[in-house]
Amino acid sequence: MATAAPTTLQRDARPDESVGSRRRPPIAHLLLIPAIVILLFGMGYPVIWQVITSFQKYGALQQLGGKAPEFVGLDNYIAIATSPTFWAVALRSIVFCLVTAFITVVIGMALALLMTRVAATVRIILQLSLLLAWAMPVVAAMTVWIWLFDRRRGVVNYLLDLIPGVEMNQFNWIGGEPFVFFLVASIIVVWMSVPFVAFSSYAGLTQVSGEIIEASQLDGATGWQRLRFIVLPVIRPVIMIVLLLNLIWDLRVFTQITMLQDAGSNSSDYDLLGTYIYKMGVAGLNYGQGAAMALFVLALTIVLSWFYIRSLLKEDQV
Repeated sequence: MATAAPTTLQRDARPDESVGSRRRPPIAHLLLIPAIVILLFGMGYPVIWQVITSFQKYGALQQLGGKAPEFVGLDNYIAIATSPTFWAVALRSIVFCLVTAFITVVIGMALALLMTRVAATVRIILQLSLLLAWAMPVVAAMTVWIWLFDRRRGVVNYLLDLIPGVEMNQFNWIGGEPFVFFLVASIIVVWMSVPFVAFSSYAGLTQVSGEIIEASQLDGATGWQRLRFIVLPVIRPVIMIVLLLNLIWDLRVFTQITMLQDAGSNSSDYDLLGTYIYKMGVAGLNYGQGAAMALFVLALTIVLSWFYIRSLLKEDQV
């Protein structure tokens, strides 16, 4: 059976559409040029410098004495690949970021759901409290946290001593066992990250249709069923992006760990990747190995975020 010839209207519409698309001024592409240039200079140059330095012997003589860097090939990568301390720190950092990011997202989601249920006055008070916690400078917040967990004058030990049968007199939270140290660090990191997750999740929850929720209630759906089958699928993109961002932030955490180490112990048992790279690369004036470790962190970040990137690519193809 012969295919019907296109009508005059269809034949006329196609050339017009193509001509219109060709004549469209490339303003959008031109406006992207400043941002691309800033990214290339702000991020591209440091990455290129790290790659070059990772193949060089760049130490005290090169940094302070003006000696030219010496090309050493893969020696820096071999050194960190055969270092048990580095792999212990890397594993510790991965576990730390996975645990803290998951706890942060769960607590932030719970607070976001709470804000949708409480009265307006309570919601405003809660939002202001979260905003103040989020806006507090890291150094100022860490000073307060270190004072709270101080073994001699800390409020935590004092309150725990008031519990009958509990003896916490001068218990060392930040200079004793590494597990206790990272427990305190996790509490601090989660506390600092929860407001961002709560606000982002609350913004996503406002996009959930109230009519669908009411219809599911009439159909007899429980609160857990509404959360699982209606709310979470709608705000899934928000959850994915905040989880990804928290994984990246918690993998690169530095200030919190450094200040806790200064108040407790500076042992490598208390290091994460950020502090370990600083001690080896900057404080130890071994910039070659520091650059190699920094590139490892970059690759690890890409691996951790690959699931989200793959889902974005699938959505673009659809």
